[in-house]
Amino acid sequence: MKLFKICMILSVVITALGAGAAAAAPDVIILKVAHPNPPTSTANQLLITPWCNKINKESNGRLKCQIYPSMQLGGTPAQLFDQARDGVADIIWTVPTYQAGRFLKTEVFELPFMTINAEKGSPALWDYIQKNSLDEFKGTKLIFAHLHDGTQIQLRSKTIKTLEDFNGLKLRAPTRIGSRIVAALGSIPVQMPVPSVPEAVAKGVVDGAMLPWEIMTAFKMQEIAKIHVETPADLPKVSNTIFVMAMNKAKYDSLAPELKSVIDTNSGVEMSKWAGQIWDTTTAPGRKIAQDRHNTFISVTPAEYKRWVKATESVDDDWIKEVGVRGINGKALLNDAKLLLEKYNK
Repeated sequence: MKLFKICMILSVVITALGAGAAAAAPDVIILKVAHPNPPTSTANQLLITPWCNKINKESNGRLKCQIYPSMQLGGTPAQLFDQARDGVADIIWTVPTYQAGRFLKTEVFELPFMTINAEKGSPALWDYIQKNSLDEFKGTKLIFAHLHDGTQIQLRSKTIKTLEDFNGLKLRAPTRIGSRIVAALGSIPVQMPVPSVPEAVAKGVVDGAMLPWEIMTAFKMQEIAKIHVETPADLPKVSNTIFVMAMNKAKYDSLAPELKSVIDTNSGVEMSKWAGQIWDTTTAPGRKIAQDRHNTFISVTPAEYKRWVKATESVDDDWIKEVGVRGINGKALLNDAKLLLEKYNK
């Protein structure tokens, strides 16, 4: 009987100790991370997954991402920002300007011939947003913002060597500003998010697309677009697209202070620069795939490049007038963006 009582007491003590240990163990917080690109994409493999691994390690396993590529949480790429704001996803990576006309102040970085590369352009974008357009991201905690490696013109079979060659071509544009650039150059813009591009080019819905080298590989575009038109490497590209990684503000606010600190440490201008560096490293491998396939490369001459710049000046003017109607000093914002780019280009 005495032995039985001792066993019972030990059992109660062990159970209590186990319960206490369980109660003391911190909960693991699962963060739903959504984006539009496939699992093989640069965004998924080299940006989002490493970032998630980093916050997992630095939080001692208390923050853990569950990544949903290819719009697996439903909706369209244009709805991703609202999914973060509304809590459908905890974190998203997306092109906010897929929502035409909503991010008016931020889209200044999508105006023609602004950026040379992503590494230098991305911290300029971050600083610009913090100073001029953070209100456009209300409801979220902005983690970082970046650009891609710069748009080139990828064509299925037709060629572009001069400004006149744009006439009549149907070209995919990523955003409304991209559409205006395509139109100013003389082509017919067809606006669509990048996941729709391969089929559209393959089926001849469009003759080609404004695409950076980075995204070509994930969608095997080197097999579809056989003509690649490139502007001089040391000069600003035809256009660019803005990307953001953003977190639901309520989710961020619900975190313990030490976990907020982990998110904060992995946010900001340096993370934006890091994202830009990743994009720039993809240019050479993307080009090499096209070269190995013996695709055709067309280099735009400096003189012809100047003609393209001149042809698209109206895009800047129209944007300044448009935002001015809404009480926004577009000229001042454009100047500020150029000054920040100049700062980081040094």
